[in-house]
Amino acid sequence: MSSIRPAAVAGTFYPGDARSLAAEVDDLLGGTGQPVPRLGYPKALVVPHAGYIYSGPVAARAYDELAAARGTVRRVVLLGPTHRVAVKGLAVPGAGAFATPLGTVRIDAAALAEVRHLPQVVQSDAAHALEHSLEVQLPFLQKVLGDFALAPFAVGLASVREVAEVIERLWGGPETLIVVSTDLSHYHAYEQARAIDRVTIARIASFATDIDHEEACGATPLNGLLLFSKQKNLSLKLLAACNSGDTAGGKGQVVGYSAFGLYEGDEVSLGEAGSTLLSIARSSIETNLFGKSEKTASAPWLDQAGATFVTLTKNEELRGCIGSLEPARALGEDVAHNALGAAFRDPRFPAMSAAEWPQCRVEVSLLSTPKPLRFADETDLLAQIEAGEDGLILEADGKRGTFLPQVWEDISDKRVFLAHLLRKAGLPADTRLTRCKVSRYRVVKWKE
Repeated sequence: MSSIRPAAVAGTFYPGDARSLAAEVDDLLGGTGQPVPRLGYPKALVVPHAGYIYSGPVAARAYDELAAARGTVRRVVLLGPTHRVAVKGLAVPGAGAFATPLGTVRIDAAALAEVRHLPQVVQSDAAHALEHSLEVQLPFLQKVLGDFALAPFAVGLASVREVAEVIERLWGGPETLIVVSTDLSHYHAYEQARAIDRVTIARIASFATDIDHEEACGATPLNGLLLFSKQKNLSLKLLAACNSGDTAGGKGQVVGYSAFGLYEGDEVSLGEAGSTLLSIARSSIETNLFGKSEKTASAPWLDQAGATFVTLTKNEELRGCIGSLEPARALGEDVAHNALGAAFRDPRFPAMSAAEWPQCRVEVSLLSTPKPLRFADETDLLAQIEAGEDGLILEADGKRGTFLPQVWEDISDKRVFLAHLLRKAGLPADTRLTRCKVSRYRVVKWKE
């Protein structure tokens, strides 16, 4: 398995050069709205596979759910229907990697070896050579996850249980993500398609396993995923839905798209999470000050990637604030690191002393993924900013500054807020905002 399967639909379904493709995926992910920060990520996704101009916004909404999975998910099991070459069973490639303009994704040979003995698993390079249902997912996965290995299946004629058996064998733990690629109805008039797709979406939400190919072109892998997910008691959430008449096509004959996330276990309580993160921050500082060390908190969600700020106040006045704007470390590690930064490395303050520590209080903020704001001029920018809710990042000329949403408590005027942010970034007061990149994020915060 040393050959590389080249990109077959680059330049048609999505941009063919790396710079344009990266920009388009960034734009699609940036346009998914501003959700509150969340803990955990889906075990499985259902995503559409048309050209990005048509289904890209729906797919991006699903992939946006994976922000916390970067660095944890190392294997993606990807299943999609065959469109060009008929095959009996689930076809794996002989290639050792799949290429896109963003680089190569290695094939997980060990994962494929786990299922090769199953009679429904066959090898077919022809089934994969021109297949777009799998390929169009890769740039999103490359952007969101970074480094990962791929177990791709081009699914032809197979039973629901045959698909579910392959998924079961490769289910794994938090390191494994399952992705099923499917569109919904094809080539009906706009309103008729909406009615058909509403029924299909409801059937997916009820874990139906008899969805047919008129309802979803990827019905075979979809039914298999839904069967096994129901057995595993996963929860399911509709993330987005529309059709090509809502995006870039006419309304005479449309194709439907939807995105779902499937989740294992109970949702992490934000209240419990806050208590744990505050304890981690305080313990990190006290270990440095006094040498005492308490038992380290342990929970699966602390291992997910996270971006946090730790703010210290002394007698209600700022005493230090350091943080991360993008997830680059495990959440628990990020809080511990930023707590030390706020106490001992904030250049605005002297290092924390043991004597003043009892007068200090800790606040931890968990950030959502920053999303760029697209604006025509200053008036447009001001109209988009939500005072009291948005944390802002401002960048220009290699300089960057951010204000957490908490800063709105002291600066309520949007223009004044931006003027202070320019100053914090080290930029001249007369810098035109149209020259700047402005992104926003939301936070969940906990304070002692």
